[in-house]
Amino acid sequence: MIFIILQLLFLTSCVSGTVVVNVTQASYQAEENQNITLEWTFSTRRETSLRSISTLCFLHTNDRPSVLFELREGVESPESQDLQFAGRVQWDKDVLKEGRLTLHVSRLRTNDSGFYVCDILTPDGTNSRRCWLSITAADELQTQRPTESPQSERWEEILICVGVGLAVFLLCLYKECWGKDEDAEAIMKK
Repeated sequence: MIFIILQLLFLTSCVSGTVVVNVTQASYQAEENQNITLEWTFSTRRETSLRSISTLCFLHTNDRPSVLFELREGVESPESQDLQFAGRVQWDKDVLKEGRLTLHVSRLRTNDSGFYVCDILTPDGTNSRRCWLSITAADELQTQRPTESPQSERWEEILICVGVGLAVFLLCLYKECWGKDEDAEAIMKK
């Protein structure tokens, strides 16, 4: 029984709701001092109101996560924004109800490089996606590259979810076939 509960908890964390979130681009490249628009799309019902949508977007680097943008029940929360992004992030209120989160980041800096993650919460559930943003110094010719491509990392997450889920399923099946009331130690002795 414990294995079934663990499996359900694990699979729930892999599939976090019926909301489907996507990024319009997996990676972006820009130069320092330029402006950029990052966009996420998400599934929504026609009757979804702005007040029923919450989101938390942050930059994830090796140092620490930095809050880029937070919206609580349709109301922007500038007090939670990291100082790194103060006064540099705007969003399109008009398209949010249509299932588009559009963030405009101005005056880019090289330390703005990293993975941008947006967690989106609607009445239908919650989900998130990320994209890579690489900012080069104005005097550099070569662009920075992520150590792992965003696409390959997503496949790794999927394979891990499937592999662990399969292992838990096989363990439950083994226990079901070889003894319902026996504990794990007795099964291993067989």
